Amino acid sequence: MSSTHLQLVILSGMSGAGKSYALHTLEDMGYYCIDNLPAQLLEELLLTPQIARQNLLAVGIDIRGGKENLQETPQIIKRIRSSYPLTRLVYLYATPEVLFKRYNETRRRHPLNYEARDLKSAIAREAELLADLAEGADLKIDTSKTSVYDLGNLLRLRLDIPVQPGLSILFQSFGFKYEMPSDSDMVFDVRCLPNPYWEPDIRHHSGLETPIIEWLKQHERVEDMYQHIQSFLDYWLEDAEQVCQRAYLTVSIGCTGGRHRSVYIVQRLYEYYHQRWGNHVLVHHRELNQLH
Repeated sequence: MSSTHLQLVILSGMSGAGKSYALHTLEDMGYYCIDNLPAQLLEELLLTPQIARQNLLAVGIDIRGGKENLQETPQIIKRIRSSYPLTRLVYLYATPEVLFKRYNETRRRHPLNYEARDLKSAIAREAELLADLAEGADLKIDTSKTSVYDLGNLLRLRLDIPVQPGLSILFQSFGFKYEMPSDSDMVFDVRCLPNPYWEPDIRHHSGLETPIIEWLKQHERVEDMYQHIQSFLDYWLEDAEQVCQRAYLTVSIGCTGGRHRSVYIVQRLYEYYHQRWGNHVLVHHRELNQLH
């Protein structure tokens, strides 16, 4: 069993986190998609003639394939990676509160509903059973504050980049008042910087617009913060790729509302690294709902 051309995406995660929509997105991207496959059948599947002809394959593996099979799944994926090096494990999740709300709104039954005393217990038990898969994921996406449209765009942007070579970096701005994104690898807090929100004439602009940009440029502490973050990343990003063998990295920068200071610094970092690494660098302004 050996293939250097097949790009395989193994999609897993919590029930209600958006896996079905994610598979539809991958199908639109040209992937041959199979959902709800027991992990024990994956190696056999890859040997079939129909699959051997595919260049892009996405397989959904989760709790529906049987909780008794999950313990073996990480080792199965490890064996598959040795023969299919272009394999990526993508894990989708959301906060328990968001998952609870989604299930109540759709009135669907949770896959573990039959053994748990209530929905909250079922969600907690599923997270426990999937912990090893989450730990080994190449790309983890928190869909708590992500619409299906944004999730589709995020998957297209991140998975459309070839697996090798190069590190895919997402720079993300956010507001601490709307919760810190849990799928970040590095988080920087810039709430200590001067805040243009207290300037009534410009507060309605974002950190992408000239009035805010010019105001922040006037403050030496803002430039110092940017230079320190850039220097830190210049020093450590090479290790993230070469030593830690990372394929994806998310760097999040937060201010209070996620509209001014964090947006300004994230956009500058994006422009700096995009000039160096091209399409391997992406930017997401969460509170502005902008991703590219």
